[in-house]
Amino acid sequence: MFDDLNITLTVLLFLWCFGLGAIEIEIEGGYGWAERLPTWYLKRGKTGMVYGWFMGHRPLTGYHVYAFTIPLVILHLPFGMGVDWSLPAELATIAKYFLLAVIWDYCWFVLNPAYTVRRFKRGNVWWFEVPWIWRFPLDYYFGVLLSIGLVALASWDAGSGEILREHLWLIAGLFVLTGLTVLFAPLYHRWYRHMRRAGADDRGITPKYGPPAPDEVWSGGVPDLPPLEGGESVDEQSAVDR
Repeated sequence: MFDDLNITLTVLLFLWCFGLGAIEIEIEGGYGWAERLPTWYLKRGKTGMVYGWFMGHRPLTGYHVYAFTIPLVILHLPFGMGVDWSLPAELATIAKYFLLAVIWDYCWFVLNPAYTVRRFKRGNVWWFEVPWIWRFPLDYYFGVLLSIGLVALASWDAGSGEILREHLWLIAGLFVLTGLTVLFAPLYHRWYRHMRRAGADDRGITPKYGPPAPDEVWSGGVPDLPPLEGGESVDEQSAVDR
């Protein structure tokens, strides 16, 4: 029964999700969707509107351009390391990405002391203003079902149900590991607070100096950067986007 369950792959992919969720907590703190990061937000214009239509009206941010594409590139690394590319293999890879995106996103909420499982519900997450079913936003169900659909296409194209069986076992394994993470998340919360206790931060005794041109980047607050010399003004660029 367990022939299709690749335990090593399942654990490694879960650790990949856990790590991505944890590093985003270190970057964003309790304010998700890059709310307080020095990145750009885009909801207007054709790009912003199309992205918002597919993403539950969430804004596109510079942070997420890289946060979403780099993991997808990493999942394609086997094709550059000797694994033969094929349409079924590509569909299975993209399917894994949509599945892992759900697990990684949920890990952010489970591990984040600002949310935790108890506070993860509709009305507490402004970027999930979509219908919720039971305790999860519709996006999660869509991501998992899309991954299954893509693998079903891969299995049909390959003429074998093995790919689909392996993917279903992967889903089951990831769900089990996610459940264990929920159980042990309080230990992570304790460690998170311990590392930020009063007097624990060594920033003050670390020799450092600022960037050579701090005024050339936006570091928070109201964006107020002049256009590059010879470039378009902000108003002109906005007109192009629209």
